[in-house]
Amino acid sequence: MNPIPLEDLALLELLLRIDQRVDLSEGDTDIVSRLVDSGLVEQTDGEAMLTAAGIEMCKSLQHRAAADEQAERILRQRESTDKSTDGAGLPQV
Repeated sequence: MNPIPLEDLALLELLLRIDQRVDLSEGDTDIVSRLVDSGLVEQTDGEAMLTAAGIEMCKSLQHRAAADEQAERILRQRESTDKSTDGAGLPQV
């Protein structure tokens, strides 16, 4: 399984900031316009809000990020278990 791309993590961060009504920076203006065009965000009275599609995208990205974190933890546990059992039970020469 490939880790979640950085672009998706950046999108998730921006969607969460919009959802939490955090002030957006000037650099976010272009991407917010693209999100409006794609139907993920709507702007009313100058305030950006997630649409139903934006909420679903946000949930999907959150689940993907959480699954990646869980997979990473499992891999680290397996590696530490493998390292601790390397050579165990083998006769000494």
